[in-house]
Amino acid sequence: MSTTATPTEIVILGAGPAGLGAAYQLAKQRKARVTVVEQRDTVGGAAGSFEVGGVRVDHGSHRLHPECDPAILADLRALLGDDLLLRPRHGRIRLRGRWIHFPLKPLDLLRRLPPGFVLGAAADAVTGPLRRRRREPETFASVLERGIGPTICRDFYFPYAEKVWGVPVEDISPVQARRRVTVNSPSKLLARVARGMRRKAPASFYWPRRGYGQIAEHLREAAERSGATVLMGTRVEAVETLGGRAVAVRARRGDARERLAASHVWSTVPMTTLVRLIEPAPPAAVREAAASLRFRAIVLVYLVLEAGRFSEYDAHYFPEADVAISRLSEPKNYAALTEPRDRTVLCAEVPCDVGDAVWAMSDEELRDLVAASLARAGIPLRVPVAEVTTRRLSHGYPVYLAGFERHFDAVDAWLGEIDGLLTFGRQGLFAHDNTHHALHMAYAAVASLGMDGRFDRERWSAFRAVFDKHVVVD
Repeated sequence: MSTTATPTEIVILGAGPAGLGAAYQLAKQRKARVTVVEQRDTVGGAAGSFEVGGVRVDHGSHRLHPECDPAILADLRALLGDDLLLRPRHGRIRLRGRWIHFPLKPLDLLRRLPPGFVLGAAADAVTGPLRRRRREPETFASVLERGIGPTICRDFYFPYAEKVWGVPVEDISPVQARRRVTVNSPSKLLARVARGMRRKAPASFYWPRRGYGQIAEHLREAAERSGATVLMGTRVEAVETLGGRAVAVRARRGDARERLAASHVWSTVPMTTLVRLIEPAPPAAVREAAASLRFRAIVLVYLVLEAGRFSEYDAHYFPEADVAISRLSEPKNYAALTEPRDRTVLCAEVPCDVGDAVWAMSDEELRDLVAASLARAGIPLRVPVAEVTTRRLSHGYPVYLAGFERHFDAVDAWLGEIDGLLTFGRQGLFAHDNTHHALHMAYAAVASLGMDGRFDRERWSAFRAVFDKHVVVD
């Protein structure tokens, strides 16, 4: 089947928050006819929800943070209505064998932190001005250690970073410290604690009543109501270019193939995947640069427990190297659900690499790995595990290896030279961002498109400069 492009016919690759957010705004503003192509049977990507053991669960721990742009938050409130809940943050971090509330609470810090840690962190804060910038190239490790001192780095940030990203902290780019760590100096740590002392209400986040995937599901419904088409279970086989311009997307759904002609192709799939999809193929140097960009995988292990609740906390963080999991969440606690009363589900996140020993484990082996990790952390499973389900995310986190900028810039520059092609979103820009950042990119892309179908590259470049300042909210 072939369709004929209109002056503003846009094909969007990927039905995650970024792709659906853009589709919704494009269709709502009547700027283009929009077709979204998604290879899965459900929307949301890593921000989607599904059911395990009668409980709606997510792909790990997600939150919509209050830092979300007011206009975007207003749209989401209008779409979700009373299903968009404001919930208190109630997590904890294991540090030197003790549990510390997260977000940080001043009295909790004083009561629970080991004395040696407190003295070490205090000494680091006092001697901070004496720590000088290294002459050799900076790394994630050197930037953080100079900023907040060795005590917090060596007990929390460094082991957690090596677990999540799978490489020594000395091999990680300093960009990772800027983009991923919000508290990177004693003054910022004190400011966060001070905010906690002044705050009349607990730190909070927005949460859809039926799981995080409700955001994407409602965006899809709104986009379709406004005239957009969303093709599910459809795999993109190629992005055709002609004369330096994107002109069509070839896709396959089951045995049926179709060619979607387009005046614009907007991609939210991993930029490394996009490079492989483009025809004619890019130069060898671009393909090599794309192959040098690395993603960290995650195996998500869902344990159905024969109990109404495992703990009072929404999330637990484990920086210790001898605990395999990085984070544990209990989906029912995010929305304070009491049903079903006879069971709950835990989601354990196990960072790994595609093809390694963890990635290849059976469900039963992963169940035992998680159970052993929880026992080691002092929160063992005390009730039977009725069911285990796993999900594997091959593109969990971008890994900013030292020197990655050279490879990213080469790919980004080449993609930017193709008229009518745009890559954005967490995966599309190799960014470790939150959902509200991805939606900001989507809205910015739509704002850069005129009613005449012309894309304002200068305005988009200004938005890109803002995206570079995004910092992940924990």
